[in-house]
Amino acid sequence: RLNLSSLLADFTPNTHTWSRIKAVLSVHRKGMGNVTSRTLSCNLSDAEKVYAECGQRCALPWEECIHPQRMKECLKIGEGTFGEVFSVTSASGETVALKVIPVEGREQVNGEDQKTFGEILHEIIISKELSDLKEKEQNQTNGFIGLNDLHCVQGCYPPEFMEAWDTFDLEKCSENDRPDFFENDQIFIILEFEFGGADLENSNGTLSSVGVAKSILHQVTAALAVAEQELHFEHRDLHWGNVLVKPTKQKKGSFLLNGIEHSVETMGVLVRIIDYSLSRLEIDDLTVSCDISNDEEIFMGQGDYQFDIYRLMRIENGNNWSDYHPHTNVLWLHYLCSKLLLMKYRSSRGKGVKRMKEALTHFSNNVLQYSSATEVLQNCPMFQ
Repeated sequence: RLNLSSLLADFTPNTHTWSRIKAVLSVHRKGMGNVTSRTLSCNLSDAEKVYAECGQRCALPWEECIHPQRMKECLKIGEGTFGEVFSVTSASGETVALKVIPVEGREQVNGEDQKTFGEILHEIIISKELSDLKEKEQNQTNGFIGLNDLHCVQGCYPPEFMEAWDTFDLEKCSENDRPDFFENDQIFIILEFEFGGADLENSNGTLSSVGVAKSILHQVTAALAVAEQELHFEHRDLHWGNVLVKPTKQKKGSFLLNGIEHSVETMGVLVRIIDYSLSRLEIDDLTVSCDISNDEEIFMGQGDYQFDIYRLMRIENGNNWSDYHPHTNVLWLHYLCSKLLLMKYRSSRGKGVKRMKEALTHFSNNVLQYSSATEVLQNCPMFQ
């Protein structure tokens, strides 16, 4: 669990300044970097810092942040231990995803204490930094889900969201508690993301072709490499439920790595990486990370390679979660390739399919020798 309250520097309540100078949002301080005295001049609580990120002075009623008409059209599309994900239509007519996370409440959620403002601040900052990679000049990618907006609301779950939750539960059997126990004083953070499609875990184990699998692996590797170069980023929880894919008519996607433009064949799908609850990155000389050194439950899972990866990461970093070990990204690429090899493909015949499967198998057998996703991208034969 994060405890940022005593470690975060204080921001002026100017939202633009706050969102640009992320260096103070660090669990592990290595130096002051370019943080100015003006930036440190106000003494803000974690709650006030979150409100500033949302462009608010306090929590607002649901309907002041999400138009009632948008609520009527909502659908639940996913869930996690700490919250629910709904799709709605934005004011411009586009489908967006709302991640709804209860914070600082008395009631446990799915057997866990609710996140604190300090913990949610960690996710907000990393979400913003990765979303902003699409606009960088040297290291640029669209491979991380775009963050459109942030809201802090207060009150019971709206009836429309409850109805959407019940529909999801009937169709897919939710593993979460029905969110009808929240009271009028409950606070929620709502992160509004672009709609990234369906996650690989819920794709029914089927892709259209092995070429799509190769493209997914290439796109994920490229996104991780860009984030490594720009932010010294480790995802640390990149299981296949955190890889979204959606159809596209684009034949190629592009990214910048150290100022050089590269392209990736999409094979008809775009990839977006999500969920940074365990992630780590650096801004200037400061680090934003999640210390899970004492959270033994994370390392006790059995029955899937995913749980082995958590233990392997801990071995590599010596249970020091503030330091940078980009090989953890390679571990997750190896995991992802293992999942892709087990999936079924609607187009599964022909010499090209056989060669592609052989390439994926070769990738799986050799990827762990590389030190980072950047090295994988630049040196792995499958991507050349």
